[in-house]
Amino acid sequence: MSYVYMKVLESAPERYDRGMRLLTLGRLSQVHRDIAARVEAGDRVLDLGCGTGALAVLLARLGAKVTAVDISPPMLSQAARRVREEGLEDRVALRELGAVDLDTAFPDASFDVVTSTLVFSELSADEVAYTLAECRRILRPGGQLLIADEVLPDSWWGRAATWLLRLPFALLAFLLTQNTTHQVAGLEERIEGTGFQIFGIGEYLAGTLRLIVAEKGQND
Repeated sequence: MSYVYMKVLESAPERYDRGMRLLTLGRLSQVHRDIAARVEAGDRVLDLGCGTGALAVLLARLGAKVTAVDISPPMLSQAARRVREEGLEDRVALRELGAVDLDTAFPDASFDVVTSTLVFSELSADEVAYTLAECRRILRPGGQLLIADEVLPDSWWGRAATWLLRLPFALLAFLLTQNTTHQVAGLEERIEGTGFQIFGIGEYLAGTLRLIVAEKGQND
């Protein structure tokens, strides 16, 4: 995914949802629906990196109690407007918080479900490890972890196609910012290495975008 394009979208939150739909060829809406299918009314949900609140509002409509966090004040402002328009203030709590601040934000076993969409691909390897460990800590035994993110495809042709598609964006990003984005390598292995059990994987965009369904053990 283009780092430049992502930053442009984040600087104009009112265009963020439209841009993300374009960037994911409409698959992000399906990912949100697939996540929502795993959440039940009454579930306590933490939505990491909530952006403009699209997923948080969808889950709240289904009766979940959602804590939605993001590090970007403009994104949270847009999310707050969306929550007000939907009349869901009693079901969605918004907080300015980054994934790396979870250790001081929530006590153990605070949530039934933790969701994350296109967040882990923006973290360093150490931050990924830390965030996964914190997700496990704040989930109740038997709680679900639902992560949708960019990954490296397993097949060589999938990786080649991904590289060809991403190359123009990566070059532009590097020229303008001396930085670029990255796909998460071995995300499933990292999740399992943290102590989660993976029960399902949904694939989108030729396997470059995945929804990983994992669970914390009942005895943990």
